[in-house]
Amino acid sequence: MGFNPHSRPIRIDPNADKIKKIVLATAVILLAVILASTCWYTVNEKQQAVITTFGKVTGTAGAGMHFKLPFGIQQVQKVDVNVYQKIELGYRTDSADGSSYSVVEKESKMITGDYNIVSVDFFIEYKVSDPVKYLYASRQPELIFKNLVQSQIRNVVGSSTVDSVLTDGKAEIQQKVKELVAEVLTDYDIGLMLTDVKIQDSEPPTESVIEAFKAVETAKQYAETAINEAKAYQNAQLPRAQAEADKLIQNAEYLKQNRINEATRQVALFTAMYEQYARNPGMTRTRMYYEAMTAVLPNVKLYIDTTENGVSKLLPLESFSAQKEGQ
Repeated sequence: MGFNPHSRPIRIDPNADKIKKIVLATAVILLAVILASTCWYTVNEKQQAVITTFGKVTGTAGAGMHFKLPFGIQQVQKVDVNVYQKIELGYRTDSADGSSYSVVEKESKMITGDYNIVSVDFFIEYKVSDPVKYLYASRQPELIFKNLVQSQIRNVVGSSTVDSVLTDGKAEIQQKVKELVAEVLTDYDIGLMLTDVKIQDSEPPTESVIEAFKAVETAKQYAETAINEAKAYQNAQLPRAQAEADKLIQNAEYLKQNRINEATRQVALFTAMYEQYARNPGMTRTRMYYEAMTAVLPNVKLYIDTTENGVSKLLPLESFSAQKEGQ
């Protein structure tokens, strides 16, 4: 092959190296960005992260920014652990404000221990207690949890009377359901925990029975009202009656003491008179005679003469007839 004098020499563009460098720098920057985006992750305060390395759980992380191995070597799944979630049994809320709802009869209808049919709606509240078990201990933990709660609810309602379900036994039923579900969840160990159970509504399935139970409930309320009013009247009257009784007792004690004092005084007076009489019976008889005459003839003026042989004489200074006319 000979040299061709007419061929043009190959010219190298001086900007080619510059372009290559720019492309290479851009690729490096993109790689760094991708690497950075796969090495860091953040967890908010309501979440907990579960880290897996080559598909195996290797740890958990709380709120904050954390580092992980890039390119899918480590994967992170975030689970809401500090968020209370709800299950509605027997009904479904149709609006955000809860003003409207629809009935789910297959969940609400139950048979009580005394073979009556009732419709009971439950509100269940729960949260994740263990994010690792929640993700990997079961395939559908929420469904398992819901079926478990429904089973225990029917168990408790089935051992209760219709009256307790519809009236005054709701608190006890809620507590029993909560205890049974918590006990079974310990055995299932699916990473969920029950936080609250509430009966939203309970009623018989027919209108006539509903009205009958409403009448019973109204009668109970009236009875409670009458009892409360009677207790209030009792509480108001008892202190007054007690005060009156205390007053009568005190007055009786006062009169009793007065009688005792008067009797004591009379005894003392009689004793003193008897002592004087015993010392000089004649003088005492004379004094008593004068006192008796004064009492019998209080307005008659008499002159007592004791000079003649020591014999007392009563001499009227005025005639009885004149005194009577003067009166």
